[in-house]
Amino acid sequence: MNELENALEWTKQPVPEFLRELHPTQQKKAITYIENLVSSKTDGLDELYHAISMIVKYIPHFVVVPLMVEHIKPQIAAGVCKKMSTDQATGYANDLPLEYFSQVSRHIDNQLMAQILGKMKKHRAEKFIHYELQHHLLHMLDITEHLDERMLEVVAKRVTLPEHSDDLVNHPHKEVIERLREIQ
Repeated sequence: MNELENALEWTKQPVPEFLRELHPTQQKKAITYIENLVSSKTDGLDELYHAISMIVKYIPHFVVVPLMVEHIKPQIAAGVCKKMSTDQATGYANDLPLEYFSQVSRHIDNQLMAQILGKMKKHRAEKFIHYELQHHLLHMLDITEHLDERMLEVVAKRVTLPEHSDDLVNHPHKEVIERLREIQ
């Protein structure tokens, strides 16, 4: 990954071709502009997410979860989740519909997702892992890199790995795939 891709990796968007064509000095100026623009447009969101996470502590899950699913975009729910304790976030993860939680999970740091999965009810965690392996394999492999041994075993039971080692030569998840293969 080059310097430009590294700098814009947080956007989770492909780097536009015209940025690649710019001189490195111009690329840095464009990146700085993008970061400043995003910062000005998102100023105050962290405080809002924190406030929401504090408020929902006092509202029963059976009230919050349907409202969340119906009216809050997964990216916003993830922002709130990041401001919660792992235990509080796990409580919501256990109650959210699987598809919605899957969407939310793509906006949460992989390490935090691994912690949440490790604390979730076993059945719910297994359903999520199975769903992600079927629909978002690379995302699940990203999370798997941070899972504890118990959860690695759950993934290993359900994942279908490439049969030949040659398939892994340049694979970004080579190490985690090898660990899963050892468990299988």
